[in-house]
Amino acid sequence: QVQLVESGGGLVQAGGSLRLSCAASGSIFRINVMGWYRQAPGNQRELVATMSNGGISNYADSVKGRFTISRESIKNTVYLQMNSLKPEDTAVYYCNIFNFGNNYWGQGTQVTVSS
Repeated sequence: QVQLVESGGGLVQAGGSLRLSCAASGSIFRINVMGWYRQAPGNQRELVATMSNGGISNYADSVKGRFTISRESIKNTVYLQMNSLKPEDTAVYYCNIFNFGNNYWGQGTQVTVSS
């Protein structure tokens, strides 16, 4: 079993920055992918960014150039630096790990960007 604990959400004005953190614990396979997804009210959950344990990253087009994902594989921790935030970035952000063929999710952290 795997547990994910997120932190770092909050309220910020448009143009501001936030940093999300997520720590995974439990039975973590050394080859995995960690990342962030988000879900706004009335919308489906969508990919924001992911990074493999080897450092290969993938971003949604809507966040490229503004968000940066990073991770400390030894600590099984992933971060999401969010700059130049826009009101349309408002959502619940979920940490995810794809580990040994299974998806695990955090409880979600609210990010609200005011205009």
